[in-house]
Amino acid sequence: MRVAHFRHSCILVELNGSKILFDPGTFSHGFEGITGLDAIFITHQHPDHADTARLPALIDANPNAKLFADPQTAEKLGDAWTAVRAGDVQQIGDVQITGDGGKHAVIHPEIPVVDNTVYLVGTADKPAQLMHPGDSLYVPDREIDVLAVPAVAPWMKVSEAVEYLRAVKPRFAFPIHQEVASSNGRAVYYARLDEMKPDGTDFRVLPEEESLDLT
Repeated sequence: MRVAHFRHSCILVELNGSKILFDPGTFSHGFEGITGLDAIFITHQHPDHADTARLPALIDANPNAKLFADPQTAEKLGDAWTAVRAGDVQQIGDVQITGDGGKHAVIHPEIPVVDNTVYLVGTADKPAQLMHPGDSLYVPDREIDVLAVPAVAPWMKVSEAVEYLRAVKPRFAFPIHQEVASSNGRAVYYARLDEMKPDGTDFRVLPEEESLDLT
């Protein structure tokens, strides 16, 4: 499995011959030139995860890509998009995408909580080779191999990021959702996650737009 990070929460996963893009949002960069996509998945409706201004061009450049999103976002984006709920399984070639979770983390009690579908990427025999949680701290009831861990967010303290990483206990973790902080701020969060990670977890920052083998 190869993974590339296009800033913030946008990642490209290549597995078993399929190319799948997650959360092409306003804070992300570089995904505009990607072609040959088999699917695009969006965790939730917030602009930093779904850039409605750049999505049409991305879709035009990838006419064969299947389109999936959480229920609220799918309804907003139109009939071409398929809603994915917890428990739903989508087959993209030889890759299985399982929906999990369901709700965004609470930002503030006065702000409505929107849908947020967590995506597990894998195969029928290994369904959780990678997890993209979107903006949630959802802990699944299965072992996760690679975790895209939210590192910095308005709805999260650094202690919560650390406890989430410890709760999931992946073999490998890399940070996402970091564009809301300065480079100095990110370094603080990364240092805490790395020094307080669970035993057996390899925590590394992925280089931007460079595909790495995380198998």
